Amino acid sequence: MEKNNQTRLFSGKRILIVEDEYFLADETRRKLEDLGATVVGPTSNVSRALDLIDREQIDAAILDVYLGDELVFAVADELEARDINFVFATGYDPAHIPVKYKGFALCEKPTELEQIAVALFGPAGGPERLN
Repeated sequence: MEKNNQTRLFSGKRILIVEDEYFLADETRRKLEDLGATVVGPTSNVSRALDLIDREQIDAAILDVYLGDELVFAVADELEARDINFVFATGYDPAHIPVKYKGFALCEKPTELEQIAVALFGPAGGPERLN
């Protein structure tokens, strides 16, 4: 995979993937690893994601909102408490995301890693961070 300026931001980072669609999670994992990231997970449920947050170093996370019959917001709360940037990646209407999270990046599926890189780490070459 060719690296552009934005996707280079993933290099050397540890990225948690919380996604319940196996093929999408695996595709994202492979792309991130090709860009030099270390993937934590992927995992498809809240309990396992919280366990990974406790046990692993994580620089940022990509979160699917709906994980089968549970919502990912407990994971988002834990990441926020630890000052770890994250983005929501969802195919659902953004209106389903509580107002509390309106300041966080939302990327519609299928996700574009360039947009996610900027949302998590700021523009390539710039000190500015988005959250």
